[in-house]
Amino acid sequence: MPREKKYQLFLLLILFCCCELSAQEQAPALPDDPISFSTPDSLVTVGEISITGNKKTKEMIVLRELPFKTGEVYPRDILVKKMEEARRQLINTALFTHVMVTAKSMEGKKINVTVELKERWYLFPIPYFRPVDRNLNQWLFDNNASLDRVNYGVKFSYNNATGRNDKIRLSLVSGYTKQVMMSYDRPYIDKQLKWGVKFSLATGKNREINYNTINDKQVFLKDANAYVRSFNNADAVLTYRRAIKTRHSFGISYAYEQVNDTIVALNPSFFKSGRNSIAYPGISYMMNYLDLDFNAYPTRGYSAQLVLGKTGFNNIINIWQLHAKGLGVWPVSSKTFFSLNVYGGIKLPFKQPYFSRRFLGYGDAFMQGFEYYVIDGVAGGYIKAGFTRELLNFSVRAPALKKGKTRENVPVRIFARVFGNSGYVHDPQPGNNSLSNKMLYSGGVGLDLLTLYNLTFKLEWTFNSLGQNGLFLHR
Repeated sequence: MPREKKYQLFLLLILFCCCELSAQEQAPALPDDPISFSTPDSLVTVGEISITGNKKTKEMIVLRELPFKTGEVYPRDILVKKMEEARRQLINTALFTHVMVTAKSMEGKKINVTVELKERWYLFPIPYFRPVDRNLNQWLFDNNASLDRVNYGVKFSYNNATGRNDKIRLSLVSGYTKQVMMSYDRPYIDKQLKWGVKFSLATGKNREINYNTINDKQVFLKDANAYVRSFNNADAVLTYRRAIKTRHSFGISYAYEQVNDTIVALNPSFFKSGRNSIAYPGISYMMNYLDLDFNAYPTRGYSAQLVLGKTGFNNIINIWQLHAKGLGVWPVSSKTFFSLNVYGGIKLPFKQPYFSRRFLGYGDAFMQGFEYYVIDGVAGGYIKAGFTRELLNFSVRAPALKKGKTRENVPVRIFARVFGNSGYVHDPQPGNNSLSNKMLYSGGVGLDLLTLYNLTFKLEWTFNSLGQNGLFLHR
C-alpha cells in the first residue's frame, strides 16, 4: 500500500478516535485557573456550600469529592488549597467541562463556598472503529493498514445515567472480532457513598488468532471460512472508597475460551496438555491511588496501582499474579516537569501455557522503541523516565452548532519530551525468542498533542538497544 494511502487512513482513524474518546469518562483537556483570595493565617469555619450548574448530577456526588464539609475549621491558607484540590477532584470525575470552587461570601469567621459547574454530554451512540493491532505503527506498517484487522460497529455509552456518576456500556462489534459486550458501573450504592458495584458480560468469536510468538513477534492463523476462537466472559466487582484518593476493588470472574484443533496442532501448549478449550473462575483484588493534578496528562502528583489475582483452581489452569505500577511527576519549573513510571509483575508458578505468558507489548505495558515486538514471560518490569516541557497552550474558537448557542473554545496544548526506558522480562520457556532474559534499553524524543476531551496523540522518535530507530505514533 502506498505510504500516502496509509496516512490518509491514519487521518480517518483520528476522526473516529475523536468520536470514540468523546464518549469516554474523561475530563476536559484544560483545567480552569485555580481560585485565589488573600488570606491571613487565622482560623475560619466552612459555612454554606452552594452548588450550581448540576442539572443532572446529584448534589451528594459533588459533595463526595470535596475535601471539606460545612462546619469544619481550617486556617485560611489551608482552605484555599482545599478549594483547589476540590476543583481538581471534580474535574477528574469526568462529569464536568468547567469547574470553579470559590469563596462566595464571608460572615465574620465563616466562609460560604460556591461550586460552579458545567456538565458535559453524557449520552453517546457513536460509530466504533478501531484497529485490533497493539499500536498504530503495527497496523499502518506491519499490516499495511488492512481493514481486515479492524473492529467496527456501534458503541452506546451513557455516562452519569442516573446522576450518580454511573455508566452503562453496550457495544455491538463486527469485523475482526464479532462481539457483544455490556456493562454497568455504579460507584456508590450506599448512603455513606463508600461502596460501589460493577458488572460486565461479553461474548464473541474470531476468524484469526495469535497462536504463538516467534522471533519476538506474534504469529497469527486466519481461516476465512470458519471461526478459530470463541469466548465468553463475565465478572462482578465490589469497590470501596473510604476517602477520596484511594479505591479498593474486589472481583470475581468466570471465563470460557475455545480454539479449533488446528491451533492445538500448531501449538500444543497454547492451553495445557493439548486441550482446545478451557474454563476457569478467577478472584482479584486491586488498589488504586490517584493524587494527580490532571489525570489525562499529569504535570505533578503521584499514582499507584496494585493487583493481586488468582486464576483457576486446578491443574488445568492455576495462576497467581501480582502486578504493581507507579507514577511520579515533579515540576521542575512552571512549564517543565520530570516523570518516573515504574511497572513490575510476576506469575506463579513459572511454568505456564502460552496464552497466559503475555507480558510486555500488550495493552499499556510496553517499552518505547519496541512497539513492533512482544516480550513473553512470567516476571519482570520496566522503568521509564522523562523530561517534558510545554511549548504551546492556546484555544481555538469553534463554530456554534446552533444559532444562538455559545461558541466553545477548543483547547490545544503541545508538549516536547525527552525520555529513556529500561526493562527486563524473565521467560523460562523462551523458544525462538531473544528479547526475554536480557536487559533492554531505549530512548528518544517526542511531541504530544492534547486537545478536546483529552484526545492525545504522541509522535516519538525512538532508538533501542537492538540498534534500531524509527518514528512511532501513540494515542
